[in-house]
Amino acid sequence: MMKIQKNQSSNMVVKAMLAAIVLLVSACNGKQDNAGEQQRSNTVSQTAVDPPVIPLHAAVVTNDLEAIRQHIEAESDLNEKDPVAGSSPLITAAVFGKVRAAKALIEAGANVNFKNNEGSTPLHTAAFFCRMDIVTMLLENGADKTLKNNAGSTALESVTVPFDHVRVIYDHFSKELGPLGLKLNYDQIEKTRPLIAGMLQDKTGY
Repeated sequence: MMKIQKNQSSNMVVKAMLAAIVLLVSACNGKQDNAGEQQRSNTVSQTAVDPPVIPLHAAVVTNDLEAIRQHIEAESDLNEKDPVAGSSPLITAAVFGKVRAAKALIEAGANVNFKNNEGSTPLHTAAFFCRMDIVTMLLENGADKTLKNNAGSTALESVTVPFDHVRVIYDHFSKELGPLGLKLNYDQIEKTRPLIAGMLQDKTGY
């Protein structure tokens, strides 16, 4: 029963992230289509620094650090929800393992405890994808390890389910987000999951 419950919880953790696929694909593919409209908008902008044409989520996916910097300088909403899953740019950075993008967002004040529509936080996401550097940054900057998503799971529970039970979920992410640059090393993930779990269990750390 415990294994079944943990497996179901893990599935609920990542189902929220799967919904972001549509947003990320449309954002990347649509950035050129929206260029003219945003350029006209920028012409009448009253801010000291105009935001770039590329949306913030798409800038994170494409690792466009200059565009991220411009969004920060233009005081764009760093916690902007995607319209599908309600995820933040920091959650997007965790999915794709964009360490420098995550660092820039965190240093600029992005909410490290932001919850998407399913209640998952950047820490849930970074833990599941074994983004150790991002997990470390999140913990060092106040990410709450005790927060639960809507399924009642903490970030720790996303990495304590046996790897064989969740491999199919990684397979799905690889297939769907591979064209956008998602690369998953299964050997590394399997070895890193216990390390991430240790970080999240540590009572004396962060």
